[in-house]
Amino acid sequence: MLDFRFPDIGEGIAEGVILKWFVEVGQKVKEGDSLFLVETDKVNAEIPSPASGTILARFGEVGETINVGDVVVKIGDADAEEQPAQAEAVAEDNAAVVGALESSSQVLASSSEHAAQAVQAPRRVLATPVARQLAKDLGVDINTVTGTGPAGRVMKIDILQAAEKAQEAVLPTAPPVEPSAAPAAPQARPVLASAGTGGLEERVALTTLGKTVARNMALSKQEIPHAAVMDEFDVTELVKFRREAKELAEGEGIKLTYMPFIIKAAALALKEYPVFNASFAADTNEIVLKKYYNLGIAVDTPDGLLVPVIKNADHKGLLELGQEVQGLAEKARQRTLSLDDIQGGTFTLTNYGAVGALSGVPVIKHPESAILGIGTITKKPVVGPEDQIVIRHILPVTLAFDHRFIDGGSAGRFMQRLRAYLEQPLLLLLG
Repeated sequence: MLDFRFPDIGEGIAEGVILKWFVEVGQKVKEGDSLFLVETDKVNAEIPSPASGTILARFGEVGETINVGDVVVKIGDADAEEQPAQAEAVAEDNAAVVGALESSSQVLASSSEHAAQAVQAPRRVLATPVARQLAKDLGVDINTVTGTGPAGRVMKIDILQAAEKAQEAVLPTAPPVEPSAAPAAPQARPVLASAGTGGLEERVALTTLGKTVARNMALSKQEIPHAAVMDEFDVTELVKFRREAKELAEGEGIKLTYMPFIIKAAALALKEYPVFNASFAADTNEIVLKKYYNLGIAVDTPDGLLVPVIKNADHKGLLELGQEVQGLAEKARQRTLSLDDIQGGTFTLTNYGAVGALSGVPVIKHPESAILGIGTITKKPVVGPEDQIVIRHILPVTLAFDHRFIDGGSAGRFMQRLRAYLEQPLLLLLG
């Protein structure tokens, strides 16, 4: 018999919520058949069976949270397990009372008492770990919240509304107390301030996604000695090129941002400087060069930062990249990314210019070797070829890299090649 545990599916995922079961107890399955659908803070994933056999038991109902390592399914040979299972059940029953119980094959009529107990069983709600943590932080009993999401799922907005109603309920609404009466006890209200600080401090628990991000950032800084180079690119020609192509792209139903151009430029530059499309194997002191170019794009969502991955970016045109960027960003915000959407990245781009930041120094996504930070395009006065002052569109760019095996010279050459592609956008088509 195999005790199948919720596996570590990567990307720092430690727990999930069961959304759907695909198997029943007694059902035969083959290796690779889907057992259940689990929702995590990053993706929804169908978990496959590791072996063929019969489902002898399953643990966890729809809506329950399971942790990596929890036994979820028992798989084995039903004929071989039938007798031991019966003996174990009898032994367990006998151990519950003083003396042994006689077993009988007599079929008893259904009990109304049992039916009543079933009706009174606690309600199981469908909610993500983020929603559950939010409810815990706000002191809301999630079992009492009516979900408005798909299949009755409790959403964050449902919890916030429930918390607001609870807050209104504790506000003073009783008639004023007579002066001669004893002062009423203060109404209970959620206290977020730390004890002994006079309400000047507040502790906010991280969501599950927040914990994952914190853990990954700490790992990156602990293992990777970061270094960075910064530059400013004159992207005036790119601005013109994109303005002209934008209308054509809209005719194809694609919103053409600057990101597809930057992705294409990065993919071409990575082919010329493969050390930036690599990772470092510290145990063997080897550089692992990747011959595939899967570029992650950091997406800012209400729940935190997610990094979906565009696979084989070097093989895709600008319109195809624009369509994929648009689709992945939307899936990230709606929390419908699949596990495949966030795995296999070799190089990451983060566009902090999208939130109005001029420049910054990004943190490398472990175990990648580099990350490209993109700031806000602004108009600046620039000295022209004949010492004339002209207004140009300037893009600040930062390349952070693993200084264990990449030096500043290599980083400078990579940036110069990237500059050429972005300052002369026709090279993107020729490349």
